[in-house]
Amino acid sequence: MSASTDESIRQGRVETTRTTRSPMVAIIPQPLQVDSSAGGDALRLEGAVVVAGPSAAERRVAAHAAEVLTRAAGTQVTAVDSVPDGAPAIELRLAEDAGPAGSTSPERHTLEVSGARAVLTAAEPVGLFDAVQTLRQLVTEGEQGAQVSAVVVHDAPRYAWRGLSFDVARNFFPLDQLELVIDVLASYKLNVLHLHLTDDQGWRIESPSRPELAKLSSDTSNSGKAGGHLSLADFRRLQDYAADRFVTIVPEIDLPGHTNAATAVYGELRADGQRTAKYEGMEVGFSQLTYDLPATEPFLRDVLGDIAAITDGDYVHVGGDEALTLGAEEYAKFITLLEEIVLDTGKKVIAWQEAAQADTRPETLVQYWDTRTDVAPFLAAAERGSRFIMSPGNHAYLDMKYTAEYPLGQDWAGLIELRTAYDWDPATIIPGLPADQVEGVEAAIWTETLSTRDELFDMLLPRLSATAEVAWTAPERKDWEDYRRRVASEAATWRREGLPFHESPQVDWS
Repeated sequence: MSASTDESIRQGRVETTRTTRSPMVAIIPQPLQVDSSAGGDALRLEGAVVVAGPSAAERRVAAHAAEVLTRAAGTQVTAVDSVPDGAPAIELRLAEDAGPAGSTSPERHTLEVSGARAVLTAAEPVGLFDAVQTLRQLVTEGEQGAQVSAVVVHDAPRYAWRGLSFDVARNFFPLDQLELVIDVLASYKLNVLHLHLTDDQGWRIESPSRPELAKLSSDTSNSGKAGGHLSLADFRRLQDYAADRFVTIVPEIDLPGHTNAATAVYGELRADGQRTAKYEGMEVGFSQLTYDLPATEPFLRDVLGDIAAITDGDYVHVGGDEALTLGAEEYAKFITLLEEIVLDTGKKVIAWQEAAQADTRPETLVQYWDTRTDVAPFLAAAERGSRFIMSPGNHAYLDMKYTAEYPLGQDWAGLIELRTAYDWDPATIIPGLPADQVEGVEAAIWTETLSTRDELFDMLLPRLSATAEVAWTAPERKDWEDYRRRVASEAATWRREGLPFHESPQVDWS
């Protein structure tokens, strides 16, 4: 995935004035330009077909469009090579001039619906996929069945990096549930799934160089329920599934803290040479590696080399957070070594914000999460050239409770009802950070208190859709009152798909 941000969108230079809102237009994230003023006949979806260009990528998008529109419409929509006479048609086309004027984003696209035809035009297949997500949300029930009202949409994202950090280490979630998360991400044009694969409670990925990790340290979990891990085949399947939906998997091996799952297997990673006991609690910051032990660097090269070798994307996340028992000098040595090892594999580095306290390389992405800390190290990292992924705990940590009495989640970063998840700007969340050094946005879901599919989605939805709008939509196009109306319309989709969600009292769900 290209993680470069579209400058014209970020700096607000794209024209956004051609907008007429309609009660029938409820799209999340809010597009740059929506015009439903011209009227015209709606596109009826009974007997509709989807037709695309000849490339494999275009045909995959067409097949996906047929699938999601069939579910949304409750009537069969079929991908075909050519349009039968008289059939309602959804045409997918590639064209450089698609999307808002001035945008250079590879995701820029245009959607035009009028009469018996919808034309989705994009610069690249990923833009066609995004346009399909918009079209799905425009399906309504008319007097003659499922339909899409006449509309013109021109759209492109504010940030190219839009994702979710998902902790599968504290409690493991199996492959089918990870695929469901990917489906939901893609439906709101989120394109990164950052998997937190290792922590004190478990090691969740097979490592060929260190097979004992998954064999001996994946049977525990924070909940005390059965653990688990992803095999290499599972990880490859997950990446393929994600790639078909234009989602990139970013794996995280959390180092040099959060390492009890490793030291429970290898005593040689500790100064006393003793293996630690397995851990199923919620405390953080107590575990660490030791820099100058003979076993440390070979271990790091093995596990990071293994994950890099099976990762299709450009990035490997090295963690770096909450190594509270390490001194500053030893911690800085670790960050330098971790950067070196990942770069030696041909991948790029992401680290949590604590890494900025070390002399990080200019190309290292820094992920911001703890708003309680001094911003000086982040500004210094920005001076060195680092760019930032914004995941502020008080807005984007979706494991925070909705209310003080809520049975799931934590509250150390505050309570996050839907409006709190919606009302923030990535460009201003770190005072003094240049706006053009924001790479993108990730929500995060930590699973100390979550162990089932229903618990997971109850915390993700509806707040994940708010994060999607924060990441995609230009600030001047965001509007809380309008979002409240639009998110209410998504409830029918979540219910149809069997996805639990929190019925926030801030929204009229009736």
